[in-house]
Amino acid sequence: MNFIKLCVAGVVAILVLANVAFAVLPDEMLKDPNLEARARVISQDLRCLVCQNQSIDDSNAPLAKDLRIIVRERLTAGDTNEQVFAYVVARYGNYVLLKPPLQTDTLVLWLMPFALLIVALGTVAFYLRKRPQFESEDGIEPDAEIPRR
Repeated sequence: MNFIKLCVAGVVAILVLANVAFAVLPDEMLKDPNLEARARVISQDLRCLVCQNQSIDDSNAPLAKDLRIIVRERLTAGDTNEQVFAYVVARYGNYVLLKPPLQTDTLVLWLMPFALLIVALGTVAFYLRKRPQFESEDGIEPDAEIPRR
């Protein structure tokens, strides 16, 4: 039984790794290894707009493929990495960046986790303060120590 579980886990791991490993197709790759390395670095910092929190370098979505091709076209045209990022952000907005800059339009993205944490802690504190205090029928509080004989 353990052997079967191990085999199934191995097959699943291979399929998951194969899915990620073949995201960038051979026909997309540039012949110049330096430009291809730059394209891979840029692709790892751009978000797949379909997959949510997955880079276009790792995604098999058609939109991610289109973005990878755009990145490579811009690099082939002679753009710097910053110019490629600026071009993609101009078309898709800051959301396309996996690490969006702290600006007024992205302030909500940066502050929302902290706001949700404060609301959750406030809710817990509110309910704990409103919790009724129970006393037993004999007047001894539940947390009081019981004297030993």
